[in-house]
Amino acid sequence: MLSQIKEIAENLAPRLIEIRRHLHSHPELSGQEYQTAAYAAGVMSSSGLHVQELVGKTGVVAELSGANLDLPALAIRTDMDALPITEGTGLEYASHKPGIMHACGHDVHTTIALGVAMVLAQLESTLAGTTRFLFQPAEETARGARWMIQDGVMQNVGAIFGLHVWPTIAAGSVGVRYGAMMAAADDLEITILGESGHGARPHEAIDAIWIASQVITTLQQAISRTHNPLRPMVLTIGQISGGRAPNVIADRVKLLGTVRSLHPETSKTLPDWIEKIVASVCHPHNAKYEMNYRRGTPTLMNDPGLTQIIERAATEAWGRDRVQLVHEPSLGAEDFSLYLDHAPGTMFRLGVGFPDRPNYPLHHPQFEVDESALITGVVTMAYAAWCYWQRVN
Repeated sequence: MLSQIKEIAENLAPRLIEIRRHLHSHPELSGQEYQTAAYAAGVMSSSGLHVQELVGKTGVVAELSGANLDLPALAIRTDMDALPITEGTGLEYASHKPGIMHACGHDVHTTIALGVAMVLAQLESTLAGTTRFLFQPAEETARGARWMIQDGVMQNVGAIFGLHVWPTIAAGSVGVRYGAMMAAADDLEITILGESGHGARPHEAIDAIWIASQVITTLQQAISRTHNPLRPMVLTIGQISGGRAPNVIADRVKLLGTVRSLHPETSKTLPDWIEKIVASVCHPHNAKYEMNYRRGTPTLMNDPGLTQIIERAATEAWGRDRVQLVHEPSLGAEDFSLYLDHAPGTMFRLGVGFPDRPNYPLHHPQFEVDESALITGVVTMAYAAWCYWQRVN
């Protein structure tokens, strides 16, 4: 079966490159993926899949029916949105839309999912159950997975697979990780409330700017002394706003930030811990505060059994030397983790790096991918799906 999957994928290679370059040239921002969704729906319909559009606002769901409709489905998830970045690659198929670019590789993700659908469509009679393809919008804003789940895409799903391009892994190789793959990411908003006054008489006012600076410093210092260093977390204040004039004491300062953690036990304690620190700084100086802690995406925890399927499929397809065990998780976030509240799943890293030239990181204006990775991704995912159904059956 592996040789058959490889042969089908190789025959599709020119088409896959054509699809990827079309998608790269026509990026769309989160929640605006109308053309991308319609294009993907057309490709899958022409391949014989049952397609449903406008799922999760601008998402698409497509299914291949297996022999046993009573079995829970295998979901394969991809994301379609681009970033508000002006492309600087100079490629002939660079973005046609100023200020929008597929700088995170979602054009590659979408192409691979379409390729897997086209491959498995030719093997449909050998699949024990239904394979459901989820083309998700708005991953970059961490909203799309929720939209899709609210529209019922995870009903009767037994497992879910996903992938993400990774420029530090060479094209032709994949990376797998057991356990925590990506961090939980939450949003933090703190408003320090003081009292305004003349800049020459600070003792008559309550300086919100000075107190806000103490809050930031204390939070950063306390992390290293109150949390287990073997359970990493990051608190970053990325935006500060406040003040009206150079000679006026500010009465209000707003801090916006992100909080990342890997361990669910740590994540649960963070809102109370942060508020205690803020209160301990504000109260001695007679300042007040308002705090809003919004839960974002949970930790992406790869299921061991499903990760083993990916690892074995990739090893059989490409050899042991082209399968890397990822030893360290990333403190980046992925809303793929939200699907894992409904079914076990795993995400693997697809190498897209060039072997003989510099590779720019994700979200960079000059981010490029080695397109030979398309076949690696399609074969790995399609063969893993086939192996999953063999195991379930």
